[in-house]
Amino acid sequence: MQDYQIEQGASVTGAPFLLRRWRHPDSWQISATAIALLVSIPIMILMASLFTPDREIWAHLAEHLLAGLLLNSFLLVTGVSIVTLLLGVPLGWLTGMCEFPGRKFFSCALLLPMALPSYVLAVVYLGILDFSGPVERVLKLLMPDSNGVIIGDIRNTPGIISIISLSLYPYVYLLARTGFMTQGAQTIEAARTLGCSNRQAFFRVALPMSRPWIAGGLMLVIMETLADFGAVAAFNYDTFTTGIYKAWYGFFSISAAAQLSSMLLLFVIAILVIEQRMRSRMRFTGINKEKQKRIKLTGSRKAAAFFFCTIVFCLAFAVPVTQLLFWTKDTFEIEFGSRYLEITAKTLILAAIASIITCMAALILSYTRRLHPGPVTGGIVKLATVGYGLPGSVLAVGFFIMLSQIDKSLIGLADTVFHISIDPLFRNTIIVMLAGYLVRFLAPAYAALDSNMQRITPGLDDAARLAGLRGFTLLKRVHIPMLSQGVLVGTVLVFVDVMKELPLTLMTRPFGWDTLAVKIFELTSEGEWERAALPSLVLVLAGIIPVFLLIRSSSRT
Repeated sequence: MQDYQIEQGASVTGAPFLLRRWRHPDSWQISATAIALLVSIPIMILMASLFTPDREIWAHLAEHLLAGLLLNSFLLVTGVSIVTLLLGVPLGWLTGMCEFPGRKFFSCALLLPMALPSYVLAVVYLGILDFSGPVERVLKLLMPDSNGVIIGDIRNTPGIISIISLSLYPYVYLLARTGFMTQGAQTIEAARTLGCSNRQAFFRVALPMSRPWIAGGLMLVIMETLADFGAVAAFNYDTFTTGIYKAWYGFFSISAAAQLSSMLLLFVIAILVIEQRMRSRMRFTGINKEKQKRIKLTGSRKAAAFFFCTIVFCLAFAVPVTQLLFWTKDTFEIEFGSRYLEITAKTLILAAIASIITCMAALILSYTRRLHPGPVTGGIVKLATVGYGLPGSVLAVGFFIMLSQIDKSLIGLADTVFHISIDPLFRNTIIVMLAGYLVRFLAPAYAALDSNMQRITPGLDDAARLAGLRGFTLLKRVHIPMLSQGVLVGTVLVFVDVMKELPLTLMTRPFGWDTLAVKIFELTSEGEWERAALPSLVLVLAGIIPVFLLIRSSSRT
């Protein structure tokens, strides 16, 4: 972190040459480094557990759990990747480059499934397709001669793949659409002048050129699939996230949970590296919108495009939300009471505190990078924002171990030095939750703030310094007023993400700190689909806010 500068006119080859005094890191650099350490320490603790394995635990995991977890996780990631590509890429092409009835509506509406957490979507379809659900009753009326259950249990590999794919396809759709639109219609027209049909132009030109975008979206889908807990738990489909939870709360073995977390962490880090490479290969091309022409679909192609978009939108958003509204209407009087208000209040309080802390940390990182541009600060920022790809269950284990060690050291210090006994200060408190939220959601808050920070010209800083403004005063009086929109967007994003976060909250919450997400998980575990509708609907309504912000940003871009 320390560096030095050569005095002007000094000879580098001469010895000795004059050096300015060592410039020590200022408070901004120290704060940014502390944030990066908060992210890296839990990761290093889990990685250390991988290189210092407990043979008995590994033997038990290898004999009873590991093979099933690896197989299920592989099948889930592979299936979800294929389905999201089959949904996201065609939808991105149709809404980005083609013209058909309803295109403008579907361009925005197909992003709305991002407002539904995967575990909410799982709750809805488990209730709809249950042996006593509405679909089963309708089918029995249509087929009275059938014996027994017609649909059967959907808690299987194809069922969970379908649910998670409907929840995550917008990642591929949004990036694929952007990749196609950055090429412009000129690229397709050039291919057509060379004798290619529209289909050949898509497969030979548009699709290869958009490969980095599509791959970037696919990497995000894979990370979210590996991190998913609520949907796979509702379907009783064991993956690494459910294995970590069961090892901790079922076997009461934090060591086994740490071993599984370290393995999952290796997969996630590898995917993060690939995702960063895909992002670095993305290129934007300026297109004159007035000259851009879309491919006008006619006849059966026009109808097929409309129905394809309609079916996906209905399955991923319209049907689940409608079912939640019906269930809420039937159970509102029973569920809405003092207990529900208490859970909602705690959820809002927790989300508000986490969003404020996270946005303050994001502001420190962004301002530090502005004051000290360079590879060192850039590396600190990248390390501090790597937590967006880490599953909540992994962060829960890492922070629990870290803060438990700190508590153990403090208790030993108090006993040795002061001869007093104290209770644990951090374990079983909301501090563990807030630290996990900070690491998990710092990246979106930083992105929202830094994008606005980059718009402030350096000349404005120089003018303010000439007026006598320095340090925090410069930030307070000049930058923060100009960053108000970025602060608002970052706060909203973190606020909603904390409300929806399930595994991190479930595994680190102190006694009595249930949230809406935890309430949904508990009701789902008991098969109470209808009772889970009210908290689910609240989370969906909250999730629409960042999706609306994303739609506005996408339309502006």
